[in-house]
Amino acid sequence: MKYNFLLILIFLFIGSKSSAQEGIPVYFDYLSDNYYLVFPSMAGIGEGGKVRATARKQWFDVDDAPSLQTINAHFRLGDSPSGIGAIIFNDANGYHSQTGLKLTYAHHLRMGSNDVRVLNQLSFGLSATLLQSSLDETEFRSATPDPAVSGIKLSSSYTNVDIGLSYNYQEFYTHFAVTNALTGSKRNVYYRDRQDNPDQLVIDNIRRFLISTGYVFGKSEWQFEPSVLFQLTEFTKEKTLDMNAKVYRDVDFGRVWGGISYRRSFDGVQFQDNGTFGEQRLQLITPIVGANINNFMVSYNYSYQMGDIRFDNGGFHQITLGYDFGQTGRKYDCYCPAAN
Repeated sequence: MKYNFLLILIFLFIGSKSSAQEGIPVYFDYLSDNYYLVFPSMAGIGEGGKVRATARKQWFDVDDAPSLQTINAHFRLGDSPSGIGAIIFNDANGYHSQTGLKLTYAHHLRMGSNDVRVLNQLSFGLSATLLQSSLDETEFRSATPDPAVSGIKLSSSYTNVDIGLSYNYQEFYTHFAVTNALTGSKRNVYYRDRQDNPDQLVIDNIRRFLISTGYVFGKSEWQFEPSVLFQLTEFTKEKTLDMNAKVYRDVDFGRVWGGISYRRSFDGVQFQDNGTFGEQRLQLITPIVGANINNFMVSYNYSYQMGDIRFDNGGFHQITLGYDFGQTGRKYDCYCPAAN
């Protein structure tokens, strides 16, 4: 049974590597004006506030396939330099699931020019996270007793923090975040009731680093926005890079936009096929479309996994709904969707 369990983990690693994370998995929803979901320093970045709800589902024809739901809201505290936000999320992947709450405080410092129409802002953010992990072992069966399997549904809660830093200057932006910044959060769900030296299985370091940068080109009714996002998981040394491109078009009712993202991992997984060995890296192609209709926002993205070894031929679907409130118009004289 122990070896079957390891094979399941390896297979999920190949087919859905980005899902094997503690906290909110980083998919592509940040491209739908949802940077706060990834970077706490973006809470209350502009005038008023924003609400975003997402639903993601992988492999519709696979039982217990990974799924994720999030809802978040953040807003500026009046005319002060402070912003607050909250995120509720539920993430399920096979026998493992996690539910969490993040509460955020951000502080925004105006830099340089005294012209309030010029966006030149340095932002700091801190999120406190409360997360409950569950592992359902009730369906695990073995002919011989396995100390690694308790046969019950395990559940455990822990806390951690995320920290973030953002700099926005007109159409240019860059963000940095450290998620699960604190080590020592013992996730008891992974070693509870074990008899064979359980401390050897404790992984206290689940820290992850993210950095993103981009620029919006164009001053007319068309705009073009290239950007990148890099991720590094400290304990496993896993690294991925997103290369993104979006196009915006201003219309009478608001704005329509579309784009594409390409994610590639730096790390490969070896496999054997018909007696030959190979190595495959995670590669995802994700087109995204959306529209801002007055104060409402809607977007959809579909991720297709490239490569010869895949868990299923189906893709990954995600939809986002949003609402912006408390905004009197374009606060800043720039094409900066996250802040205006």
